Amino acid sequence: MPRWSYVWLLITCSTLAPASGYCSADDAGGAETEAVQMVLEFLRDSDRDIRGLALEQIRGEWKGEAFTRRFAEELPRLAPEGQVGLLGALADRGDKAARPAVLSLLQSGKSSEVRAAAMRALAFLGEADDAPFILPALWAETEAEREAARFALTRLPGEQVANTLLAKLDKATDEQAPVLIRLLVERRDGNAVPRLLTLAAEANLVKRGAAIAALGELAGPEHLPQLLRLVLTLPAGRDREAAEKAVMFVFARLPEEPREIALSAALSGFDEADQRILLPTLGRVGGKTARSKIEQALLSRDSAWHEAGIRAISNWPDGSVADRLIELAEREEHPSHRTTCLRALIRVAPLAADRDNAGKLDLLKTAMRLSTRDDERLLVLQRAQAIRDVETLRYLVSFLDQPNFAQEACNSIVELAHHRELRDANKPEFEQALDAVIRISRDPVVVERAKRYKKGQTWVRPKSAS
Repeated sequence: MPRWSYVWLLITCSTLAPASGYCSADDAGGAETEAVQMVLEFLRDSDRDIRGLALEQIRGEWKGEAFTRRFAEELPRLAPEGQVGLLGALADRGDKAARPAVLSLLQSGKSSEVRAAAMRALAFLGEADDAPFILPALWAETEAEREAARFALTRLPGEQVANTLLAKLDKATDEQAPVLIRLLVERRDGNAVPRLLTLAAEANLVKRGAAIAALGELAGPEHLPQLLRLVLTLPAGRDREAAEKAVMFVFARLPEEPREIALSAALSGFDEADQRILLPTLGRVGGKTARSKIEQALLSRDSAWHEAGIRAISNWPDGSVADRLIELAEREEHPSHRTTCLRALIRVAPLAADRDNAGKLDLLKTAMRLSTRDDERLLVLQRAQAIRDVETLRYLVSFLDQPNFAQEACNSIVELAHHRELRDANKPEFEQALDAVIRISRDPVVVERAKRYKKGQTWVRPKSAS
C-alpha cells in the first residue's frame, strides 16, 4: 500500500477511537490496535507532517490511561525532536498516567530542548513531589531550561512545592534567593509570608530586598502589625522606603472603610515615639486617619514631629494634597522642607483627580515658579509628559530655545507625540514641534522617534534588561 494510503487509513481509523473517551487499550479491538500501532510508527517517521498527524491523533483521540501509557512508553525510543513533540501532545492530553515516563525523561534526557519540554509537560501532569527534580534547572545553562523550570514550579499543585522552595531558600546564594522568592510570589503562596518577614529583617541585603518586595504582593491585613514593626527595625534609607511601600500595597488592596479600620487597629500597638517614625508610612497609605495625624504633626512645635509630618505629606499617593504642598513650599521655614514639598508637588500634580488637564498643568507651572534650581525645573518638564494635552505641548515648546532646558523639553515632547490620538488631533502643531526636536535634540533615540511620529509610524519602547 502506498505511504499516503497509510495516512488516509490513520485518519479513517481515528473514527474507531472509543466515543466514550475511556476504554482500556487491552480491551481494544484489532482495528483499534492496528491504528494505535500506526500512530506509534508515524511518530518515528522522518516526515514532519506525518509526525504532526500522529501527534494530533494523540492529542485528540484514543482517550484513557492505558492509551496514554502506551504513547508515553515511546518517549525513550524517539529522537529528541520527536520526544519534544510527544511531550507537548501528552501535556495537552492532561492525563497524569504519562507522568512517570515524563519524569524519567527529565532525569535521563541529554538534550536541553527535551529537558525543557519535559518540565513544561510536568507543569500540567506533575505533582508536588516532582519539584525537587525540577528545582536545579532554575540555574541551568540554557534560558529555555530556566524558563521551563520557572513555568513548571509556578504551576505544580500542592503546598509542598512552596515548602521545597522555602527549604532551598534557607541555603540559597545571593543569585538564587531572588529567583526563589519571585516563584513564591508567582504561586501566590501566602504561607511564605512568615519566612519572608524573617528574611526582610536579616542583614543580607539581597535577600532582604527581594523579601520586602515580595511582602508587598503576598502579605495581607493580618500581617500589617508585623510589617509596621519591620519598618521600625530597618535603618533609614532604601530598604525602609521599600518596606513602607510594601505596607502601602497591602492597604491599597483594601476598600476605603476597612482600610481606615485596619490602619487604626495596626497603629494601636505602637507608642507615640514609634508612631512618629511610622508617620511617613501613613503618608504613603493616604486616607482620613493618616491625613488627620499628619496635619497634627505639621502643626506641632516639636521639630521631630514636624519633620515627620513634612516627609509624610510628601509621600501622599495622589494629588489631593497639592494645595497644601504649595502652601508648605512657599512658607516653610527650613529650605530643605520647602524643597521636599516642592518635589512632592511636582510628582502629584498630574495625579490631581479633582482637576482637569489645564488645572494639572497650572500646578506644574506653579511648581516651576517656586523652583529655585535648574534640577527642580527639569523635573517639572519631565513630569509634564504625564499630562496629555495640547496645552502641555505648547508649554514645552516654549523651553526649546533655552539651552538649559531644551533637551528635557525634547524628551517630553516626543513622549506626548507617542500618543497617536493626541498627535493626530493636533497634527500641525505636533509636526512643527517634532521638526524642532529633530533639529535640537542630541539624543539619537529621541530624534528617531520624532521622525517616526512625523511619518505616522509607531515606536516600541525596548524592554528593560531583567
